[in-house]
Amino acid sequence: MDTLSRLIDLARPQASLDLRCMLSGAFDIDHAPMEAGIAPFHLVLGGACAIDTAGGAVELQAGDFVLFPRGAAHRVRDLGRSAGAAPLALGHDGMLPVRRNDRAAAARESGDAALPDEPDVDLLCGRFVYAPGSSALLLDALPDPLHVSLGGARTLGTLQTVIALMRGEAERRQPGAFAIVTALSQALFAMALRVYGEHAAQSTGVLALLTDARLGASVQAMLDAPERAWTIAELGERAAMSRATYARRFNERAGVTVMDFLTRIRMTIASDLLLRTRRSAAEIGEAVGYQSEAAFGKAFAQSVGMTPGRYRRRAQADDASET
Repeated sequence: MDTLSRLIDLARPQASLDLRCMLSGAFDIDHAPMEAGIAPFHLVLGGACAIDTAGGAVELQAGDFVLFPRGAAHRVRDLGRSAGAAPLALGHDGMLPVRRNDRAAAARESGDAALPDEPDVDLLCGRFVYAPGSSALLLDALPDPLHVSLGGARTLGTLQTVIALMRGEAERRQPGAFAIVTALSQALFAMALRVYGEHAAQSTGVLALLTDARLGASVQAMLDAPERAWTIAELGERAAMSRATYARRFNERAGVTVMDFLTRIRMTIASDLLLRTRRSAAEIGEAVGYQSEAAFGKAFAQSVGMTPGRYRRRAQADDASET
């Protein structure tokens, strides 16, 4: 399994589609901050809109994808900041709830020919629910928001195909459409991360590491054998660099030291094992390079904010509450 696929597998993001917004004219929709472990996203199936965030406005065109990894508050609005936004009405198209402007909904129902056939924006809105702890290595490294524009992307054709499939399934609403669109949302997430990583040359974090073929090889080695007592010199050999050059370049691209990054990998894998297996804390600690349960427990608590036992119990309680 390649490194990005492994990181996505550890994060375990589960796509959930919430609604489709088909809006025209003036609109301004507020989105409150989400709780930890929920990352809302918007995908523009057609048209254009803007999203206001704490860092400024982001303009979205057809095919653009925006994700809020830490659930930040934001507003979705029309490009022109038009006055007199009509009230919103919520209906259903047989697959998803559909939000429209009241004015647009009423005009369509009355057959008003003056209303454009296509809305100003056709927006698919959903969320990724992920497991805190096992997702930290990937999700914590992403900007909030993560905006991937397809314009000029090397994978433009493939991404547009995915978008077209999602829009077609959403419009036709044939049997299985919801499952197909949900699965395509998962694929879109992986493709968006790939495209972002390809343009992350000036950023820091795990995706920036993966774009560097030599440093990426050392990250893959850590993921493949977290139990190994890695030294900087050994990892530098994997990257075909001297110890000093490797440590300096790694720090520049990752934003943390090699050993700190190795600890993050170990804690991410340990979190995943606590969630997916019944192995004891001592066995999991040994699997990620700790010779004693006490040493593992201390490192885990410092990294995740709770003991391994509490982390597992909380996850089990959350699963039970959903059933």
